[in-house]
Amino acid sequence: MENASTSREKHAALMLGALGVVYGDIGTSPLYTMKEIFSPATGITADAEHLVGAVSVIFWGLMMVVTLKYVLLILRADNNGEGGIMALTALALKAVGESQRRHVMLLLVGVFGAALFYGDSVITPAISVLSAVEGLEVATPAFKPYVLPICAGVLIGLFAMQRYGTSVVGKLFGPVIVVWFLVLAATGVAEIAQQPAILAALNPLHALRFLSNQGWHLFVAVGAIVLAFTGAEALYADMGHFGKRPIQYAWGALVLPSLALQYLGQGALLMRDPAALENPFFHMFPKAWLIPAVVLATVATVIASQAVISGAYSMTRQAVQLGLLPRMQVHYTSAREIGQIYMPEVNRLLLAAVLLAVFGFGSSSAMASAYGIAVTVTMLITTLLTYFVIRYGWHYPLPLALAATSVFLVLDLVLVASCAVKFFQGGWFPLVLGGAIFVVMATWRRGRTLLIDSIRRNDPELVPFVTALSADTVHRVARTAVYAVANPGTVPQALLHNLKHNQVLHERNVILTVVFHTVPWIPFAERVEVEPLVAGFWRVQVNYGFKNTPDIPKALELCKAQGLPINLFETSYFLSREIVVPTKGNGRDGMARWRESLFALMSRNAGSVAGYFRLPNNCVIELGTRVQI
Repeated sequence: MENASTSREKHAALMLGALGVVYGDIGTSPLYTMKEIFSPATGITADAEHLVGAVSVIFWGLMMVVTLKYVLLILRADNNGEGGIMALTALALKAVGESQRRHVMLLLVGVFGAALFYGDSVITPAISVLSAVEGLEVATPAFKPYVLPICAGVLIGLFAMQRYGTSVVGKLFGPVIVVWFLVLAATGVAEIAQQPAILAALNPLHALRFLSNQGWHLFVAVGAIVLAFTGAEALYADMGHFGKRPIQYAWGALVLPSLALQYLGQGALLMRDPAALENPFFHMFPKAWLIPAVVLATVATVIASQAVISGAYSMTRQAVQLGLLPRMQVHYTSAREIGQIYMPEVNRLLLAAVLLAVFGFGSSSAMASAYGIAVTVTMLITTLLTYFVIRYGWHYPLPLALAATSVFLVLDLVLVASCAVKFFQGGWFPLVLGGAIFVVMATWRRGRTLLIDSIRRNDPELVPFVTALSADTVHRVARTAVYAVANPGTVPQALLHNLKHNQVLHERNVILTVVFHTVPWIPFAERVEVEPLVAGFWRVQVNYGFKNTPDIPKALELCKAQGLPINLFETSYFLSREIVVPTKGNGRDGMARWRESLFALMSRNAGSVAGYFRLPNNCVIELGTRVQI
């Protein structure tokens, strides 16, 4: 049993890691938030009254949105220790029981929230790194023509480094972000000391007065203020890596105080020097410290970007294992940390989208219009899913469940409406991106359902077929054949081809199905289910959670405990690769022709089954079959 000293050291290490990964995004928001609140586009005057009011809204927004909603409420909704929109969706689906209507509704909502995460994964690296590099313009305007090329170079380098993993760089994340937050706090205190009148912003009445005085202009103002809260979703998404307590302690002990002091400091600076509105953050530093400040800010934004990129890899892997995306190549970059992965296809697509955003928008101010809408819709979806968990999972009374979520729901709706005002100024970008990914996910899931239905209709039933086959005199070879199938109730196409063309049957035949469940982890004790059929035939189901790493040979070793010992050195794996053929006559239950063509394209380009399930290359036989959907 670990002693108190060891426990404290463990929590301290986790807090340090959480600072680097979890809080990088929200921690770099001061680079651009105040500048956007008082930009010409909002029409808000940077006088003392409005400065105190805006800073008050930011402070109490951090208390409501981050502290109360995420740190105290949402972090309680863990799915076996895991967090994030996919884990919360699975938890809500489990909570509502057998209600098919609610299942479909919650699944659609959760999948759309997951799709929007990719919009955030594109905008966050682009706006964070660009806003940091723009600090060079404060040092000297001569750097202005080089801002976009330097930003593109930093981003290309960041994405190029992904293949090497984050284990080495990850050790530096925490200490660098600690320095970053200490700098935020110190510069904030220095400015507050010169203009202590800004401390009036701690009174919530100033926030209410600021909002009420805006009238319908409220949505424009809040649409800029919401930039201070982007990154809050990361608290929940990364809970599985660090645990609830370290994330909560890091927020209360360092992150919240530092952010509060920094925003108060920027407000104090603008009260004293309105000309600093050009770039409030970098104007807090003496001229001699500007270049080091730009370097520190760039490193901090790279760390913030790294967290979102790694999150995109994890989200994609979970979506693949839940049947929402086709198989993709996964590289494990750490022998000890299974969560550290690299996905080449995702990396290339993200880099292309990020560079498109950087050069398409051209500045962090222009990009601020696109930032926020994907995040706020995801926050709204999180609140909706949390209601179902509280009401049906935790069995709280209806009034209490409504009380726990209704305030946050209204707040989220205001934030979404405020960001929606910026739709035509760039807010469309992450929504279009998320919508396209949602269509891809929905098409893949529906296409796989139609494919399995087609196989079920056209292939013979398994049990009668193998029963008849067991009495046949067909030649048998002394090896084990594993037939991987999507539908365990019908005869594998690979088995039919083997009998037809090779006229041979193995002594031991395993009909293997892999099932991914809507829980993060499946323990080894529940990993395999073995069902004897007839002499020489077994049906085996391998169970994984959406965060487990599939490894079929390792899973087959577990069959021995259930009476099926398998010698992996004498085993061949037969795979059926379906070649999908779109059909012209779509029935009412089918898909539109363009969706069938999209599904066929994804199916042709899906990653290797052998690689995904870690099958030994020299033991795999792959046979193709054409299937109409």
